[in-house]
Amino acid sequence: MALTAEVTPSRARPLWLAGALVVLAASMVAGLLGGAADISPWQVILQAADWLPFLTVDSGLAPIEQGLLYELRLPRVLVAAVVGGLLAMAGAGYQGVFRNPLADPYLLGAAAGAGLMATVAIVLLPALAAYIPAAAFAGAVGGVFLAYALGNTAGRSGGTATLVLAGVAVTSFLTAIQTFIQQFKVEELQRIYSWILGDVGGGWDQFWLVLPYAAVSAVLLLLHGRMLDVLSVGEEEATSLGLRASRVRFVVLLAASLATAAAVAVSGLIGFVGIVVPHVVRRLAGGSYRSVLPLSLIGGAAFLVLADLAARTVIAPAELPIGVVTMFVGAPFFVVVLRMTRRAAT
Repeated sequence: MALTAEVTPSRARPLWLAGALVVLAASMVAGLLGGAADISPWQVILQAADWLPFLTVDSGLAPIEQGLLYELRLPRVLVAAVVGGLLAMAGAGYQGVFRNPLADPYLLGAAAGAGLMATVAIVLLPALAAYIPAAAFAGAVGGVFLAYALGNTAGRSGGTATLVLAGVAVTSFLTAIQTFIQQFKVEELQRIYSWILGDVGGGWDQFWLVLPYAAVSAVLLLLHGRMLDVLSVGEEEATSLGLRASRVRFVVLLAASLATAAAVAVSGLIGFVGIVVPHVVRRLAGGSYRSVLPLSLIGGAAFLVLADLAARTVIAPAELPIGVVTMFVGAPFFVVVLRMTRRAAT
């Protein structure tokens, strides 16, 4: 089913953005409050206020409790917010390019490439295990490059469908290689699967690592919102209006793949965020990508912060992998979207 742009009135867009920011702020506060350590919610709020510029507040927390909040919970909440925002915005970008609500950030082999290179670092090059994020990033970019290059071998006549099929082929091939490599060190399977199921607890280093890529990819995608609206009416119509559809598609794919690669590099593989959040945004605020992209960025951040909160608290003091939580939410949601898509196509 092709996605068409139901334009959101310009006067309503700021209201949706303001509401989304309120939800994000509330989810981040909840993320700071939740955890195995028993800390007074009021003291946590006071400590969060003390971190604000030009404001000094005595929270009454002991230094060890302040350290727990600042060194563990705060960077975890921020990493979850950045990763969730990137995955949701990348999903919206892919869906705009392919004009399909089922398009996903892992569509073009990014996840498979990241998983392969992380496995290589863990199993075959243990001396480089500290550089798993860099290896995953390189693998994600490489997977997308292979899929795009393979899709282009069919020429322009293949269109977006060819890119989708190329992504499926590359994903299957890279996953097969990853499974083969895993057999060399079966004892490392648990470590590999822990990474594959996702984790946002990497601390400040992971946050500062992902931030520059997040900024570049987010700016590129936001700048192409209006062009995706034009592209949504059809490639031939967009070309007749003076839009270089191939250029727009390439830049959006590049930015969305950069966002996916950066997110995967610091958090592992976290599925369904790029399907759930953009679809909810379209249902609530309309289909214009000038609204869908920024709202997906904010909504994805809130969604993953809350998913991480659930992962930390459902079986506390133990933790669920965050990818398991998003699968619980995303798999039934995917079925609903699929049924709605098939119903609309008939």
